[in-house]
Amino acid sequence: MEILVFVKRVPATDSKIKVGSDGKQIDPTGVEFVLNPNDEFAVEEALKTKEKFGGTVTVLSVGSSDAQKELRTCLAMGADKAILLEADTSTADASAIAQVLAGKTKELGAQVVFCGKQAVDGDDAQVGPRVATRLAWACATDVNALELEGDAFVATRDIEGGKEKIEGKLPAIFTCQKGLNEPRYPNLKGIMAAKKKPLEQVAATLQASALTTAAVTPPPERPAPAILGEGADAVSVLIDKLKNEAKVI
Repeated sequence: MEILVFVKRVPATDSKIKVGSDGKQIDPTGVEFVLNPNDEFAVEEALKTKEKFGGTVTVLSVGSSDAQKELRTCLAMGADKAILLEADTSTADASAIAQVLAGKTKELGAQVVFCGKQAVDGDDAQVGPRVATRLAWACATDVNALELEGDAFVATRDIEGGKEKIEGKLPAIFTCQKGLNEPRYPNLKGIMAAKKKPLEQVAATLQASALTTAAVTPPPERPAPAILGEGADAVSVLIDKLKNEAKVI
């Protein structure tokens, strides 16, 4: 079974983000980049699938050559090989990314694809479903339980007030989230082995993006805290402000 995992290099969620000089992108200076956290669940599920059914796990990413670091992390976790589709993704939308991923997925003859439910930078959760649409594959999103048996699957996800089960046939794409599994950590043996595993770099051409970023702006600064008083005398002032200014009670 050929198993693919789509992964992405993203800023760490605890990084201090600044807007770039063009006002449309972030300034990468001093920002730590990591493997998208949701993609860790996708890599783990791919490895579990290989352990149960056999096959090969290939991690696939679109981006700059800097993404080699995150791909090596996936190889250290246990993936067999990695492919980096090199392209400038700074202005690419989900449709453009999905177009190249779908083409490579078809070329590789994969039967199942895993990816994170969304990337923590763009947060649009579109790439997985868009690739499935282009390939006319089944797609289950936000999966937190998955059963595979032959070419059939049963995927479970949370919905408001309960759980939803989705049944279908492979080939399929699954977007993964917390609760699906517990991602393994790369050990020393895996890290050393990752250095010898194949990492292919291929130039990719992205289609023109239909979506453009008009501006990126930081959130407004929080107002300075106010001292309302001391002791019991401050309670009535606080209640008045919560009622009449904040209007939360």
